[in-house]
Amino acid sequence: MKDWAEFITKYLSSFVEILAAIVIGIALVKFIVGYIASFRKAGTEQVNQSLRIQFGSSLTLALELLLAADILATAIAPTWDDIGKLAAIATIRTALNYFLERELKVAGIDKPRQK
Repeated sequence: MKDWAEFITKYLSSFVEILAAIVIGIALVKFIVGYIASFRKAGTEQVNQSLRIQFGSSLTLALELLLAADILATAIAPTWDDIGKLAAIATIRTALNYFLERELKVAGIDKPRQK
């Protein structure tokens, strides 16, 4: 049973890391395409601000996914060294996420969009 849990957790952690990389990749492509396209339009500052907000939101999601992957990776029989590394990674990623979300709020995104 423990072997299955380790197997599933290991591959789930890898899957979540890949998912985070995909989110970042898609966001980067959208940002670059939008930025290049904004050169042809008037009001470039507003378009660029919107692109920054969208990109920042994607980075926030990716940071949360990466933190989840790290938690999964250390969930099965962690050593004290693993726990220390997780604590450091979690602190850094949480701080990055906090400041990124704070900047997004300053840029005009106070609450999640409702569809």
